[in-house]
Amino acid sequence: MEFVIIIVISLMFLVILGYIFGYNINKLKNIGKNKELDELSKKYPDNITLCKDYLKKLNNVNVEIEESKDAKSSLYIAITNKIYIANITNTYTRIQTLAHECLHSVQDRKILLFNFIFSNIYLLYFIIICALAIFQKLENEMMFLTIFLILSMIYYMVRIYLENDAMIKAKYLAKEYMEEVKISTTDEIEKIVTGFDTINNLGIKCTNYHFFLMSIVKIIIYSIICYIR
Repeated sequence: MEFVIIIVISLMFLVILGYIFGYNINKLKNIGKNKELDELSKKYPDNITLCKDYLKKLNNVNVEIEESKDAKSSLYIAITNKIYIANITNTYTRIQTLAHECLHSVQDRKILLFNFIFSNIYLLYFIIICALAIFQKLENEMMFLTIFLILSMIYYMVRIYLENDAMIKAKYLAKEYMEEVKISTTDEIEKIVTGFDTINNLGIKCTNYHFFLMSIVKIIIYSIICYIR
């Protein structure tokens, strides 16, 4: 019965917080579509060159960069000190997205490595307790759920700190870069930055909710397994 209560409460909080944070992936995807700004962004260097320029500004030129059309999203991997660039050539958002990933590369390395290692441990723990629950090998299911809740809190706090830090600073790094290279006029830069603001106003809230959602969904999955097995 306690797992039913956990499932109901978890779903209730997901719905309430989703509404409060305005979580809407389709809206977020569409809000980044702007043909005028996309045209303005074509004036700027290719993605790899742009990354290198950002890294020079950040005094961190030792980062490896790889561009792949198959990558679903751009990301920085701390353990290999490498930035993977997705297929974002034809959108103005790339100017801020690449700044975001470059900023990850200069964050506290202890936190970055902890996040990488802990994220994998967290996922592995989830898989193991679900498998053990399915085969009825857990003697105290609530204890393992409590441990998982603590792990989820740690995962969420560390991940959100890293993401929020990079998301907030990315606009300013991108704006500073555009002002320095003088490829666009002041009015054009302001238009692009306004586009960034529009995305960030929704994007930061959605990102925070998304990581919360992923953690709660895992809790719900484990609770369902424990209830029905």
